[in-house]
Amino acid sequence: MARRGLQFGIFLAPFHRLGDNPTLAISRDIEMIELLDRLGYDEAWIGEHHSAGWETIASPELIIAAAAERTKHIRLGSGVTSLPYHHPFLVAQRFVQLDHMTRGRVMLGCGPGALVSDAYMLGIEPSTQRRRMDESLEAIMALLRCDGPVTRKTDWFEMHEARLHLRPYSDPHFPIAVASTLTPAGPATAGRHGVGILSLGAGMPGGPSALPGQWRIAEEEAQKHGKTMNRRDWRMVMNVHVAETDEIALEQVRIGERAETVTYFEDALGRPPGRSQDPLTDGVKAGTTLVGSPDTVARGIQNLIEASGGFGGFLFRAHDWADREQTWRSYELFARWVMPRFQDSLGTVEASHAWAVENRKTIFSPNVAALRKAFTDHGQAVPESFDARASGARDITPAAGE
Repeated sequence: MARRGLQFGIFLAPFHRLGDNPTLAISRDIEMIELLDRLGYDEAWIGEHHSAGWETIASPELIIAAAAERTKHIRLGSGVTSLPYHHPFLVAQRFVQLDHMTRGRVMLGCGPGALVSDAYMLGIEPSTQRRRMDESLEAIMALLRCDGPVTRKTDWFEMHEARLHLRPYSDPHFPIAVASTLTPAGPATAGRHGVGILSLGAGMPGGPSALPGQWRIAEEEAQKHGKTMNRRDWRMVMNVHVAETDEIALEQVRIGERAETVTYFEDALGRPPGRSQDPLTDGVKAGTTLVGSPDTVARGIQNLIEASGGFGGFLFRAHDWADREQTWRSYELFARWVMPRFQDSLGTVEASHAWAVENRKTIFSPNVAALRKAFTDHGQAVPESFDARASGARDITPAAGE
């Protein structure tokens, strides 16, 4: 069962610098998911890509299976499975099996395929990808209902009286979400099927202001098809890095961000629409890139909540902008000082502390007399240090061993 408040996690494409040892990078990704599990993160979404040198995981299912054996609590999803690249019957079968293997910790993220180079090698016309994703997702949802055989015929896949071999472990099935950038396509598909949304466009220029309109599209489409949308199933994806101060955080990521932007987004991908010349500086100013102290990052999340109208999950877009130690420290600082603010886990603790401070000289005062009596009953003089503490110069509670 999900905890109260916002859910937190990562969207691990991954983005590994060109020249980094790919074998070690994959190992490090799994090791990082182990860390996030220990730190109390809720989710990790792992990507699928097949070209261009940076996003080096081809099968999120294999990473999910490996990470599931090394973790206890964190949910593991594909971020995302490019549905036009696969027969929908096999996608459904693989994720149902993972649902059983993880005892209900798996999630299916869906997308049309992000890299044109992947689609080209597979002989897929880019203009057909979004339609194919929708056709595939419709077939997958029909299979997961397990209410009878499924027959479908399209120009790229067929199913004849198809049935899942196993019913999903989760009831009624594992969580499903559709990737969305800035176009209406993702929210519309999510609404048609009543599934969640992964808003990758939240961290793009103009992304936050577009979010209310995207949610409206999803709700309207859901209503047309007899579905309902739940904001708890809406997740935002942003670049994040946390350090003790804003200045330290910016210094730690500046070189790595430049390497990613120039080597990957400019040289390999030709700078997708919406990318600025200096995305780090512009993103920090606009609040679409959250780099700074815990207070700064927390304010950025709160601003995003207000801009969107509310959502259920916030995901780091995992990157290698900083070195390993700084990156892992960032996740720890976020878990310690940012996550609790949005999960309703501090209110009772703070109230208890305030109550103790307010009542330390009234409710707790009989304890002073009892402790003084403990000395005199044994024929000992009360130490001056104890009287100083009892008068309020220090805590009235005796130190360990006194």
